[in-house]
Amino acid sequence: MKTYLINHLRVPGDIPNAEGLTYLENVEATVAPHGGKWLAQGPADVMEGTWPGAVVLMEFPNREAAMAWYNSAEYQAILPLRTRNAISDIVLIDELPAGFTVKAFAEKIRVATQGG
Repeated sequence: MKTYLINHLRVPGDIPNAEGLTYLENVEATVAPHGGKWLAQGPADVMEGTWPGAVVLMEFPNREAAMAWYNSAEYQAILPLRTRNAISDIVLIDELPAGFTVKAFAEKIRVATQGG
């Protein structure tokens, strides 16, 4: 099951400084061995609420691969280049199972909360 990484990224001044650029120049090499790839990156059109900054969307073959990348010595070596120079909210979420529908999800909750 694929796992997606979502990063709500805020870079002060919206332009990476020298350390931020070094991070960007090196991060891809840490992701590739774990099967990760970028799906989207950049500012978002905010339809509701607020979302200052940008979005990074990445895909990994599974949660284990995403965790192995994040915890790898190679990534941990460059991680401070990002954390010292940007604000990130990073989450992992797994893809939905085949056949998933929001309607069935709601019905399952309704049954569970109404006792049958």
